[in-house]
Amino acid sequence: MPWKAQTPMSLKQEFVRKAHEPESNMSELCQLYGISRKTGYKWLKRYRAAGQAGLVDQSRRPQSSPQQTSPEVEQLVVAAREQQPTWGGRKLKRWLEDRGHTGIPAPSTITAILHRYAMVPPAESAKHTAYQRFEMSTPNALWQMDFKGQIRLANGQACHPLTVLDDHSRFLVGLRACANQQHETVQAQLTDLFRTYGLPARMLMDNGPPWGDPGGARYTRLTVWLLHLGIAVSHGRPYHPQTQGKDERLHRTLKYDLLVRRTLLNLPDAQIQFDPWRDVYNLDRPHEALDLSTPITRYQPSPRSFPATLPPIEYPATYAVRKVDSNGKISFRNQPWLIGKAFRGQRVGLRPDDVLDGQWHVFFDHFEITSLDLHTKQC
Repeated sequence: MPWKAQTPMSLKQEFVRKAHEPESNMSELCQLYGISRKTGYKWLKRYRAAGQAGLVDQSRRPQSSPQQTSPEVEQLVVAAREQQPTWGGRKLKRWLEDRGHTGIPAPSTITAILHRYAMVPPAESAKHTAYQRFEMSTPNALWQMDFKGQIRLANGQACHPLTVLDDHSRFLVGLRACANQQHETVQAQLTDLFRTYGLPARMLMDNGPPWGDPGGARYTRLTVWLLHLGIAVSHGRPYHPQTQGKDERLHRTLKYDLLVRRTLLNLPDAQIQFDPWRDVYNLDRPHEALDLSTPITRYQPSPRSFPATLPPIEYPATYAVRKVDSNGKISFRNQPWLIGKAFRGQRVGLRPDDVLDGQWHVFFDHFEITSLDLHTKQC
C-alpha cells in the first residue's frame, strides 16, 4: 500500500529502495506510487547522482502567479457565502464590491472557489445546470466519511466499517473495522489517517453520531476537534443520502464485492480482509467515474501535515474573546449566550457585523460557528 511513509521525502526514499530490488518492475512500481515513469526515472537519476540529497524537492513554483486568487480574497468569498448561503457568484461579487472590497474575481471564479470549499451541494448545482458528476477539482479538497451500517461477525460481535473517501480521486483513504461508533474510536482512526495522508480542507458527513447530534446541536466534540485542526465541516441534508453519493456507492461495492462473499470471524479478521480489498479498490479496480482509471492515479497526499499538538487559537485584537463555560455558554454584553456544549472550555472570538447594527459573528479559530443578535437576544 503506497504512502505509508508520512512525508514526500520518505515516499521517494521508499520508491528508490524498491526500484533497486532485483525483481522490481518500473511500470508497475510507478503505477503503485501514482507517478509517471518519467518522474520515477528522474528520482532514480537524482539519487544516483547525489544520494538522498538528490531527492529533495527542487521547487519550480514561480514567485508570483497573477492568475491565482489570493488566500485573502478566497476567505472574503467564503465568509460572504457563509453570510448569504443561497447567493451565487454574480450576487456575491456585487455584494463584496458594494462594500468597498477590490480585486474581487469574476463570478465564474467565485463559483469555482465555492465548489473548492464544498459550499455548493450537488443537489443545488443540479438545479442550475445540466446533470453532470460533481467532484472536487483537487485531491484532499473534500473527504466524505460514513459508517457502512452494522455487520454481525461470526463470533457474535458487531463491526461498524468506517469509510473515508477522497471526493476528487475516489481514493479510499480509510476502511477501518470499528467496534462502535463512538467519538474516541473515530478520532483515533482519523488521527492515524491524518498522520499518513495529511489533512483535508473539508470533511462531509451525515447527521448521525459521533459527528452529528440527534438532539439538534450543530457541533459535536469530534467536529470541534476537526475545526481546531483547520478542517471545515459539512453535513448532508437529513434523509438525503445522495449528498454523499460517492460514499454510498462505495458501500454498495464493498457489500457486493466483499461482505456478502466472505465470513468475517472477528474484528481483527475483518480488518485483515478489509486491507487487501482496499488495495484492490485503490490500485487495480477501474473506476467508471474516472474513465476507467484507478483512484491511485488521481490521488496524492495532502501537504498539510497532522500536528504533534493542537496549535493555540489566536484571534485578532479587534475581536472580543470569551471562554465557553461548562454549560456551553458565554457571557457577552451582560447576557448569557448558548454557543454549544461541544465547545466547553474553548475560547471563541466575536466580531461585529460590518453593516447590521447589533449583529455579532462568533468564530472558533477562523470558522464562523454562529451569530448573535443583541436586539432580539437570539443566537
